[in-house]
Amino acid sequence: MNLLANNLGFRMLNEIIRNTEEDITIDGCFGERFIGSGASSKIITVNGTPGNALGAYLDGATIIVNGNAQDAVGDTMNDGKIIIHGSAGDVLGYAMRGGKIYVKHDAGYRTGIHMKEYEDKKPIITVGGTVGSFLGEYLAGGIIIVLGLNTDACPVGNFTGTGMHGGKILIRSQEEPKYLPKQVCVNRADEEDLRSVKEYLEEFAALFGYGMDEIMSKSFYRLTPNARNPYKRLYTYN
Repeated sequence: MNLLANNLGFRMLNEIIRNTEEDITIDGCFGERFIGSGASSKIITVNGTPGNALGAYLDGATIIVNGNAQDAVGDTMNDGKIIIHGSAGDVLGYAMRGGKIYVKHDAGYRTGIHMKEYEDKKPIITVGGTVGSFLGEYLAGGIIIVLGLNTDACPVGNFTGTGMHGGKILIRSQEEPKYLPKQVCVNRADEEDLRSVKEYLEEFAALFGYGMDEIMSKSFYRLTPNARNPYKRLYTYN
């Protein structure tokens, strides 16, 4: 099914998406919110720029964006896949507990905030470019990968991992990220770390036309919670 977003408005557009079993292509998208919320078992292709909360509560569907996306992509996502052939705004993957998000270029502030694992589900976010400050804030589970393919500098902002108490962050960089809280451990990623994310790196490369040799041409840093110095009474600082 083909839909023209600017003829419908976001309410009618989302009602059609909810009530349609077949795959959908949406043209002329310009800020329509909540596209694909709670969707399962279909492919939604968006040509243009979807508005906030794209794929919120996604439950198994695949969303492909040929363009950029705004804030709160994959909010509380449970399962499925979101592929963005551009950049994403702030709070990408907020509280997601399953599924995968791939962003070809950059993402904004607070990527992966409150991400968590749930039963057998493990959320994965892979960003090809840079991300803003507070990456992985309050991270409780899952994996965040930042590749920095468009920069020679460390591709993350300040205060990465603030409040982090689970999960793992992998950052492709020649230099260690700065301004980390004492409750976060940073180490060079070893072979086991890279093996654990190989399938996600290969999928990213296949989706966006990169070679694995290019992706692996720099070392990675691994960020994990510091079990010897966990957060205690206060939420972000002891």
